[in-house]
Amino acid sequence: MRCPTTRACFVSIRSFSSSNLLPALAGHEPNDLLNEVRLLSSRGQLHQALSLFYNSSPQLHSLQTYATLFHECARHGYLQQGLRLHHFMLAHFPSCTSDLFVTNHLINMYSKCGYLQYAHQLFDAMPKRNVVSWTALVSGYAQCGRGVESFRLFSDMLAERDCRPNDFAFTSVLSSCDYLCGKQLHALVLKMGLGASVYVTNSLITMYSKGYKVEEAWTLFKSLSCWSQVSWNSMIAGFQLAKLGMHAIGVFVKMHHEGIGFNRATLLSVFSSLCVSNGIDINLGLKFCFQVYCLSVKTGFISEVEVATAFMKAYSELGGDVSEFYHLFLETSCQDIIFWTSMITALAEPDPAKAFFLYRQLLQEGLTPDLYTFSIVLKACAGFVTEQHALAIHSQVIKAGFEDETVLRNALIHAYARCGSIALSKKVFEEMGCRDLVSWNSMLKAYGLHGKAKEALQLFPQMDLKPDTATFVALLSACSHSGMVEEGLRIFDSMFKDHGIIPQLDHYACMVDILGRAGRIVEAEELIRRMPMEPDSVVWSALLGSCRKHGETQLAKTAVSKLKQMEPENSLGYVQMSNIYSSGGRFNEAGTIRKEMDGSGVRKEPGLSWIEVGNQVHEFASGGRHHPQREAICTKLQGLIGQLKEIGYVPEIRLALHDIEEEHKQEQLFHHSEKMALVFAVMNEGKLHGGGNVIRIMKNIRICIDCHNFMKLASGFLQKEIIVRDSNRFHHFKDNICSCNDYW
Repeated sequence: MRCPTTRACFVSIRSFSSSNLLPALAGHEPNDLLNEVRLLSSRGQLHQALSLFYNSSPQLHSLQTYATLFHECARHGYLQQGLRLHHFMLAHFPSCTSDLFVTNHLINMYSKCGYLQYAHQLFDAMPKRNVVSWTALVSGYAQCGRGVESFRLFSDMLAERDCRPNDFAFTSVLSSCDYLCGKQLHALVLKMGLGASVYVTNSLITMYSKGYKVEEAWTLFKSLSCWSQVSWNSMIAGFQLAKLGMHAIGVFVKMHHEGIGFNRATLLSVFSSLCVSNGIDINLGLKFCFQVYCLSVKTGFISEVEVATAFMKAYSELGGDVSEFYHLFLETSCQDIIFWTSMITALAEPDPAKAFFLYRQLLQEGLTPDLYTFSIVLKACAGFVTEQHALAIHSQVIKAGFEDETVLRNALIHAYARCGSIALSKKVFEEMGCRDLVSWNSMLKAYGLHGKAKEALQLFPQMDLKPDTATFVALLSACSHSGMVEEGLRIFDSMFKDHGIIPQLDHYACMVDILGRAGRIVEAEELIRRMPMEPDSVVWSALLGSCRKHGETQLAKTAVSKLKQMEPENSLGYVQMSNIYSSGGRFNEAGTIRKEMDGSGVRKEPGLSWIEVGNQVHEFASGGRHHPQREAICTKLQGLIGQLKEIGYVPEIRLALHDIEEEHKQEQLFHHSEKMALVFAVMNEGKLHGGGNVIRIMKNIRICIDCHNFMKLASGFLQKEIIVRDSNRFHHFKDNICSCNDYW
C-alpha cells in the first residue's frame, strides 16, 4: 500500500470530474447533498463523494455531511483525506469546532488512523465530552496496541460525572489490557450489571485467553445463557492460543453440531490449532484437517487466501505429503492466483526451493503475480543461501510496477538481510519514500541479525512513528548479540516508562539472554523469578544457553527440567546438559543424559550446512556423508587444516562430547559440516556468485567454537570473506576477525 501524501490526495480528488457528479443543487436543501454523499459512500466511492462535496456550495455543507465524510475516512483509514477535510472545515465552517457531534467523529477518525496525538489534543480541548468522546479515544489507543494509555483513559472516564461506560467502551479497553487490568475490569463489569452482555463476555473470554488463563475463559463461556458466533470463535481461538488443539477442535465440532454457522475467523483458528505442538495426534489431525477443508470448499471460504493458506500450513505441519494437497489444488475448479499463492505460502518457510519452483510454474501457466504473491515469494527467498533469487524477484517487482509498494520493500529488506546482504537491505530502506512501522522494525532486526547493534541504536531515535513491542524485541536482540548489557537494560526500563509498552515474554527472554551471556546469571535468574507471567520455553532456553557458556551446572538442571515439562519432544535440554557435562569432563553423566534422551524417543536435529555453487544448492552433514565428492573434500580439508595449524589453529578438543582418544576427538571436529562446505566452495571457486570473493554458508544449528576459530583463520589465509548464517545470527569472517567479536 502506497503511503498517502497530501499532494497525492489532492490529485486523486481533482482527477474526478464534478460535471457528471454534481447535481443541480442550487436552491436545494443541505439534505440533498448529504443524501448524495451517503449514497456514494455506501458504494465505496469516497473519492467521488469528496469531489462532489468540494465542488458544491459551502451553504449546503451541514454538520451531518461533515460527520458522514469523517466517518467514511475513519472506516477506510484515509488519514490524508480526513486531514484535508478537517482543514477545509476550519476555513469554511469554524463553528463546527465546538460541536460535540462533529468533534466526536474527528476524534474517532484520527484514532482509527493511528493519529492519536492529534486525537488526544482535540479531546483535551473539548468544553464538554460524552461517553462517545471517551470511548472513541479509548478504542483508538486499544487498536494501536497501547493498552496502558487505553486503561488509564478508561479509569479517568469512570471519574467523570454522568459518563457511564457502555458495552463498546468495555470491549475496547479489554482488547488491549493485560491479565491484571482485565481482572479489575471483570469485577467492574459484574458490579455495573453488564455480565449478561454477550459482547463484553466475548471480550473477557479473549482477554483471559491472551493472558493464558484459558480455564477462566472456559468458565465464562459455559456461563453464557446463549452463544453467538463470536462467543464460539473466541473460545476456539482461546484454546488455540493456549496450545490446546484438541479442545479447540472439540468446541468447533460442538459448534457445528449446534447448527451455528462458522466464518473466516473460525476456520483460521481451527486450522491454526491443527499442529503437533498443540498436542494433536498426527493421524487424527490429518483426518480432521481434510474434513474442515471440505467444509471450507463447500462454503466457499477456501477461495479466501488466508483460509487456503492456513489449510496448506496445517496440512504440511501435520506431515501431509505436499504432493497430496498439490493434487487437491489441481482438482479444484478455481486455480486462480489466490490458490497458487496459498500453495507457495505453505511451502515458503519449510521448503523455499519448492515454493520457488511453484512460482516459476505459476508464471508458465500465464498467471500474473500480484502484490501478495511477490511478498510471499520474497519470504521464500529469505531461506536461500545467497541473494540471487531475491535480486531476480526484485527486478520482476520493478517490472510489474510495484517498486514503491511499502509491503514489498519491507519484504526485500527482510529477504536481503536473511541472505547475508545487509548492504542491500540498507539500500532498499534508504530509498523508501514512505516507511511504516514494519519498515523500521525490519531494518532494526536486520542490523541486530548481523551484529550491528550500534547502527540499530543510532537508527532507533530517527523513527518518526511510535515503536511497538516488535521494535523493542529487535533492539534488545541487537544488544544481546553484541554484549551491550547496560544499553539493553536501559532500553528495557524505557519500554514502559517512556513508551507505555508492557514487556512481554519475548522481551524478558531477550533480557535473560543479555544478562546470562554476560555472565550475570544470578541477575538473569532473579529476573525470571520477578516476571509477571509464567516463563515459556524460550526464556528457559536462553537461561540454559548461558549456563552452557559459563558452566553453571545446577541452574542448568532447573532449566532443563522446565524445558522437558514444556516441550518433552525437544532435544535442546538433553543436548545442552550433555554438553555441559562433557565440557567439564564428566562423561559418565553425559552418557546418562544421552541414554535418557534415547529412552524417551527424542531425536537430536542433525547438524547440516548448505552452500550454493552455480545454480545448485549442496547439503553437507557432519563427515560429508552422502556427498558424491566426499573423498576429495576430506583430502582437501586435511590439507587446509595442516596449513591453518601452522599459523595458529588449535582444535578445541574439550568440545568433543565423548570420552575418547584426543586423535579421534580432533577427527570429529575436523569433519563438521560447515568445514566441509567451506572446502567444497574453495574447490569450486569459479562457480560461486560474485567471482568467489565471498563464500556464503548456511547452518541449521549454532556454529561451535572450534568451527568459529577455524573460519576466522581461514578467512585470512584464503583472503576471502566467509559469511556463515547459523540458527541464531550472521558471522562475517574477514582478515582473521569475526563481526561478532567472539561474542555469540
